[in-house]
Amino acid sequence: MTIHGTRRRGRRALVLGLVLATAVTATAPAATAGPPRPGAPDFGPNVTIFGPGTPVSEIQATMDARHAAQVDAEMGTARHAYLFLPGSYGSAEQPLQVKVGYYTEVSGLGATPTDVRLNGKIEVYNRCLADGGAGNCIALVNFWRTLSNLSLSINAAGQDDCRSSANFWAVSQAVSMRRLDINGGTLSLMDYCTAGPQYASGGFIADSRLPDVVNGSQQQWLTRNSEIGSWSNAVWNQVFAGVVGAPDDANFPDPPYTTLDTTPLSREKPYLYVDDRGRYHVRVPAVRRDTRGITWGTGLTPGRSIPIRDFFIAKPGDPVHVINRELARGKHLLLTPGVYDVARSIEIRRPDTVVLGLGHATLTAVNGAVPLDVAGVPGVVVAGVTVDAGLRESPVLLRVGSRHGRNHSTARNPITLSDVYFRVGGPHIGRTHTALEINSDHVLIDHTWVWRGDHGVEGFTEGVNGDTERWRTNTGRYGAIVNGDHVTATGLFVEHFQRYNTVWNGEHGTTILYQNELPYDPPTQADWMNGDVQGWAGYKVGDRVRHHTLYGGGVYVFNQNNPSIHTENGFEVPDRPGVRLHHIMTVNLSAGTIDHVVNGVGAAADTTRVGAPVYLAEYPVP
Repeated sequence: MTIHGTRRRGRRALVLGLVLATAVTATAPAATAGPPRPGAPDFGPNVTIFGPGTPVSEIQATMDARHAAQVDAEMGTARHAYLFLPGSYGSAEQPLQVKVGYYTEVSGLGATPTDVRLNGKIEVYNRCLADGGAGNCIALVNFWRTLSNLSLSINAAGQDDCRSSANFWAVSQAVSMRRLDINGGTLSLMDYCTAGPQYASGGFIADSRLPDVVNGSQQQWLTRNSEIGSWSNAVWNQVFAGVVGAPDDANFPDPPYTTLDTTPLSREKPYLYVDDRGRYHVRVPAVRRDTRGITWGTGLTPGRSIPIRDFFIAKPGDPVHVINRELARGKHLLLTPGVYDVARSIEIRRPDTVVLGLGHATLTAVNGAVPLDVAGVPGVVVAGVTVDAGLRESPVLLRVGSRHGRNHSTARNPITLSDVYFRVGGPHIGRTHTALEINSDHVLIDHTWVWRGDHGVEGFTEGVNGDTERWRTNTGRYGAIVNGDHVTATGLFVEHFQRYNTVWNGEHGTTILYQNELPYDPPTQADWMNGDVQGWAGYKVGDRVRHHTLYGGGVYVFNQNNPSIHTENGFEVPDRPGVRLHHIMTVNLSAGTIDHVVNGVGAAADTTRVGAPVYLAEYPVP
């Protein structure tokens, strides 16, 4: 740990070859441990803590170096967190202007976002993947980064006219913005200052107070429990839940807004903070129902604080049996940044246990292990963790609750998964039967990306032969299977799995924003058959389910390996009065066909209408 200032194609596959050419950079050496701040825990070499006394030039140089190392490291192994102690950073004359690359977390250590005040910018730009960095500029693969728990006064001093027009956050999946107070300018979720096509495919905001927001080219986005000055533009699927200032959705699908006045169930992500005496704690926000707006507007977010001494602070290389021993002794678990090889399950068995990852801490399955196994007990929170499949097939990557035993999670204190991401393939070959399996009742999924990689550096050849090899080698049958009742998902992104991407068998389930891309790579129609049915729906509600609700869902098709492939339905649900889909769509990304939106209803998303969604405002159709 370094402490400063202690003086005291389709969308993605079309650019696949260019991405692979720049996907991996050498991992920078770990930061040298600095002098410990009195009372500061040892978070390891990949956590850097700045204090308000740190010279702006030093912070700027540190962040610039990390961005240079991470901007193209999409499939790299480096993981880093940059944390800011309470105080002010940057000034009108010398703003702090930070760019954030892959696997990087930038967060404040205040009890409230306004305790850490940055004057400057925190940004993500397009990656330009052609013509020596001058062409094919996109944000479609700007994944895996975190910004949270601070106040930002936008200051563009020294930037050119276009760059000074907004704070740019051009990102796609597995990127979260939480607990932010941004003022003094415009927040743009696309980068319009580079050459085209400037596409973006995000994203997620929660518990934030924001200025005017330009959505621009973002194809889908969920904003939850926040305040916004205004929101402009929409592409396919923009969802707002419990947002003060959210746009009206009365004219859906023009524009394609879906607006819920309140969020039915929410619990904000735990966060690390330092109190007035310099002691570290993790704040665990309380469960809330039918709420609107931010949690910190009148002070500390309601919830409980856990002193850092009650956590086992794990580092890559710590044996799983040691982690499990500490959990069994009553410790919570903090995963410092890095990649953890997991050959047996990390077992979460006690109620109210908190597992918090910093800097996109990544658990990689070894020898077919289930990396994370959570008992169906009340109040467990898992946040900020990425789970990777390994070379030998795992039955599941994260299991919540027992399939056949009793589960005891409660409506009052549900199990919560926040910013938990999954990956099958990409940096290495990956295999799993199912990525995420929810067996317990009363679970909240608050932002997840469940991804079977459509590109990577696994050594496959390019083109159709390479895609066929990927289909046979990087295997993931199901993305998310929900068997528990009363499960809520706010921000469910699931992509490219080889059968149903999502199967929802539990009763009284609710999803608020669903985004799915069907797999790009089935070699033939015979490889993409569900019995006698052509293809597998992107979102399947079990045949016996009587009550289910979805707000704002999209299923996309790009069968680049074989453009003649058909998928009969984007969504498949039982026809019952209690099963309702609100604002759903399918869209063609230039290859393949989805014949209907849901259950044989809705026009085909085919190559006669590339990029033009087929919408249904309601299903069943009134």
